[in-house]
Amino acid sequence: MVVTASDPKVAALEASRALNPHPEKVTDEVFLASPFCDPRDVVQVKYEMVRRVRVDKVPVARAARAFGYCRQAFYEIAAALDAGGPGALVPGKPGPKGPVKLTAPVMDRIDAWLAADEALTSKDIAGKVAEEFGFTVHPRSIERALARRREPDSAGEDAPISRRRSGR
Repeated sequence: MVVTASDPKVAALEASRALNPHPEKVTDEVFLASPFCDPRDVVQVKYEMVRRVRVDKVPVARAARAFGYCRQAFYEIAAALDAGGPGALVPGKPGPKGPVKLTAPVMDRIDAWLAADEALTSKDIAGKVAEEFGFTVHPRSIERALARRREPDSAGEDAPISRRRSGR
């Protein structure tokens, strides 16, 4: 199976984060012999690996190796399949899953400071965060977090906040 840049299936798999980064590691003869099965589709590969163990009674170590995984990965994949169905086999988005410093409690405190003193700048708030929470945060990060927090609000409410911070 030749992979080309113009292959629409490869593009679709990439777009859905389901493109197997190592299709060459899939060596299961039954899987590769089927015209339906595609080693480039990581969801299909993972599903078939679990099915091979549970239905065909292939030992876990042998099935995992034949599909390009280790035993530990097999158990993690099987648990994900049991918990969330085939959709849980799609790899998650890379990168952080949420705020590290400007968490909800910190942002609630920032909102309280702004409610008490609307003249505070993002630099002032960064200083207060360092004093109270013991870590530094860039003023621009505070501005972005406040903008994200207020996105559902009307644009009219965002304008004064932006103007207020621009005069740091």
